[in-house]
Amino acid sequence: MHHYNIQFGTDGWRALLGSHINLATISLVAQAFMDTLPQITTGDSKAIIIGYDGRQDSDVFAQQFSRIAAANGWQPLLSDRIIPTPVVSFTAKARGARAGVMITASHNPAEYNGVKFKSAAGAPFSSEMTGAVEQNLGKNPVKVSEAPVPASDLWSPYRTAIESKINLKIIRDSHLKVAIDSMAGAGAEFLEEILTDVGVAVTTIDGIPAKDFGGRQAEPIAQNLQPLQTFLTQNPGFSMGLATDGDADRLGVCYEDGSWQNAQDTIMSLGHYMVAMRKVQGDLVKTASVTNHIQHLGASNSRRVHNVQVGFKYIADEMQTHEIAFGAEESGGYGFGIHIPERDGIFSGLIALEMLATSGFATLSEYMSRIRETYGEIFYQRVDLPISEPDTGVWLGELANQSLKGIGSYLTTHQEIYKNHRGWVNGLKFYLAGENRWLLLRSSETEPLVRIYAEGDGSQEPAELLELGIELFQSVGVTFLEKK
Repeated sequence: MHHYNIQFGTDGWRALLGSHINLATISLVAQAFMDTLPQITTGDSKAIIIGYDGRQDSDVFAQQFSRIAAANGWQPLLSDRIIPTPVVSFTAKARGARAGVMITASHNPAEYNGVKFKSAAGAPFSSEMTGAVEQNLGKNPVKVSEAPVPASDLWSPYRTAIESKINLKIIRDSHLKVAIDSMAGAGAEFLEEILTDVGVAVTTIDGIPAKDFGGRQAEPIAQNLQPLQTFLTQNPGFSMGLATDGDADRLGVCYEDGSWQNAQDTIMSLGHYMVAMRKVQGDLVKTASVTNHIQHLGASNSRRVHNVQVGFKYIADEMQTHEIAFGAEESGGYGFGIHIPERDGIFSGLIALEMLATSGFATLSEYMSRIRETYGEIFYQRVDLPISEPDTGVWLGELANQSLKGIGSYLTTHQEIYKNHRGWVNGLKFYLAGENRWLLLRSSETEPLVRIYAEGDGSQEPAELLELGIELFQSVGVTFLEKK
């Protein structure tokens, strides 16, 4: 157990504000980060890019991180405003910095905050790099500079760079209308700023960052996007809706009628655009929770599909070692080989608009009908279930050791076991007999909940598989606070 019981997850550290994340614990993490950088990074640069979202105390923590960086001989470059996480990642790469730090808890509830670590390549820290920082917690006294660190404009260079990679003219000339829901997060009015400057009709909902995200959880999935869905329902004539999460590195999409686009359909539509229409060179990479249908994108264009465990850093690893056209995780994180090895909700939103504009269709539902005709319909569901206590790192290991030959009436063909940097089993995927059948069980390392994902060969199968997943968790002692 580490000092203050600080344990990092798949993308840095997230925990409850006040009791777990406060100025003292942030300072411990910052000092460990500074101590570890010489061990896990190379180069002469002393620059560390530091950004923050709109959560309670994020700006305070970012300033503290910056002062600790300065006191340890580094050169902090602190954002002058709330910014999306990918701006930090982009800036770290573009400026040849040693690393980047983003104060955020991503899409977690407002009671949380956290830290994401970014490499000089503009990617999330690897598991090994994150583990090294964790091992150095509390080893040295915290050193803090008394002088405030001046702030810099990180947004403008990022904006210029992504605009050069997007065909804004075709978006403008298509006369599409888009509704944007920033979910009162770090996406703010950045997308609107880019689009209105070239004459695109845009309306932004909840574009002012708020500490509590306006009472919503800032994860762009169906149950959290009621304001966007209501707006589209009450205001016909829009082509699509786009939503970014709390730190704007993820994208959610709605059809013009207000209905949410399942993330798997978003993946297929974006993937098709990148490989079949934009014809970007490279393979595809997907996490374990992404539909098997993505194999069709690879097969039709002679591209390999790389499979990795859940967590965008694993996609980023592939993007840095192979030529990758498109990478996707089911939670709304998309990476593009023409950009940086990082998910980016702002860039993804612009690509989605370019996709629709290039297709010649006036609405997203029309475009998606073509995609389904080409690749078939996806039968998929996911459920997140709160549990009575945090994962002990044992449950999924017990299930993995059982080597189940079948689940319910479904025959298991093989299983894949996923582990975190501490060696704990945090994911278990069962491949089932059939064309697209699988069941994935995961335990969150940042919240007391488990996630169950399922894909089937018929419309009724995912729900049945989810129930079987619940039974599997219960069989090893997991107690749910509520079932649905």
